[in-house]
Amino acid sequence: MTSPSRFLDAARRWATGRSWHWRALILAYLVYAAFRSLKDPDYGSIFSGVTLAFHEMGHVLFSPFGELLMIAGGSITQLAIPIIAALLLVWRQGDYFGFAVGGAWLGFSAMDLARYIADARALQLPLVSLGPEAEHDWWYLLSRMGWLRYDTRIAGLVQGIGTVILIFSILFATWLLWIMARGSAADDTDDPESRRFQEWLVERRR
Repeated sequence: MTSPSRFLDAARRWATGRSWHWRALILAYLVYAAFRSLKDPDYGSIFSGVTLAFHEMGHVLFSPFGELLMIAGGSITQLAIPIIAALLLVWRQGDYFGFAVGGAWLGFSAMDLARYIADARALQLPLVSLGPEAEHDWWYLLSRMGWLRYDTRIAGLVQGIGTVILIFSILFATWLLWIMARGSAADDTDDPESRRFQEWLVERRR
């Protein structure tokens, strides 16, 4: 089990000496998109189209497991893919900035999902479907569970979680760029805890 301090130590060493200039452009967009998304729930970031594609793919992937999972599979997949991408980037590639971007994608995805959940009773959003008829996933899911009247409350919870994830991801990316720009992170190569964690990462990537 890795501790947050060991993770941050490894991230700091990774960031030291790396180029921050092109990554700053990505971070600038994340900050811009975050402000737009928080101000306007209808705003769609560059992640929205990709998220929608994975959402629809999720319905297909879960279709062999019955109607309930097929319908829930879209939302499950649109959250799972950013998590998987972030973990692969950090564990397999050792890319901590990529991990932060993956976290931001997860935050945006959760916020998009919250907007969809909040529409369960209103049914105002245009729907996309691979089949002949489009059905609102969350109208079906919440109706089946008897929670339809709580759609906006559930959406608010998901929105809050997504916002927290997005903010922490942006702060983490900002911290990494600050270290890259300074180029003077503390030399902790003799720290046995940090060294063991780095060795563990190498083993995980094999």
